[in-house]
Amino acid sequence: MTEEDRQVAGRYTVQSVARALRLVEIVAGGPPGGLSLSELARTLGTSKSSTLALARTLVAFGYLRDAHPGPGYTLGTGLIRLGDIVGRQLPLGDLCRPLIEDLSRETKLTARVAISEGGYPVFVDRVDGPGSVRFHTPLGQHELPYGSAAGKAILAAMDADGVRRMCAETGLAPRTAHTIADIGTLLDHLAGVRRLGFAVDDEETGEKSSGGSCAATPTTSRASWAGAPTPTSARRSERRRSRRRPREPGPDMSGERAPAPVVRWPGDAVPTGRGSA
Repeated sequence: MTEEDRQVAGRYTVQSVARALRLVEIVAGGPPGGLSLSELARTLGTSKSSTLALARTLVAFGYLRDAHPGPGYTLGTGLIRLGDIVGRQLPLGDLCRPLIEDLSRETKLTARVAISEGGYPVFVDRVDGPGSVRFHTPLGQHELPYGSAAGKAILAAMDADGVRRMCAETGLAPRTAHTIADIGTLLDHLAGVRRLGFAVDDEETGEKSSGGSCAATPTTSRASWAGAPTPTSARRSERRRSRRRPREPGPDMSGERAPAPVVRWPGDAVPTGRGSA
């Protein structure tokens, strides 16, 4: 059993299924031209014969494709169908689409909407900002709760014990010099998020270029699936700031909650937000 197998091992875990799904993830993280059988076996930590059996099974179900010509395996078209079904089963992206379109148009930045999945932010829709410089903002994957703006918006809805449990699961490894890596400091920071009504990723995840940042504001609903906020974020990676912003920008929003604001940085002519999704 490999180290990855041990990490997902549990009473109700079928190791062969887990290994097959890891194979799909490995292919997804590979180059556009695909990965060879030898590369898959080496990364998966299994023999070439076992890897071949898994790969051919996944090809038969449409989850992988044997690329010709090419070095080997790429993602299959069956995943397109599943992605379309997911979009229909999770209509939040469609519901929030007008909001993030307005947000992107007004700020000239990329805007995304996320849901909370076990305390992790998972982005389900995105509107790219204008311009030729684009930053990779994938959908459907877990992001760091303690380092991302959307994650901190979600953590701010938890009590201190919930935040501690979440951080015990993820750890607080610093990703950049700006990452909050101390639980006490993080709890104080989340108190500021609750007071201000929005969270900020100040170059904390390491996924953006120098000068990049992201802001997120939570929206809640009595009909929310998990009872956690749905963060809507705007990424400022597309253009550099003229000067460094404060760690906790904006007015004190304690008291009666107003519609969630669009964050306005110093020097930006950005109108206030249109409310929450």
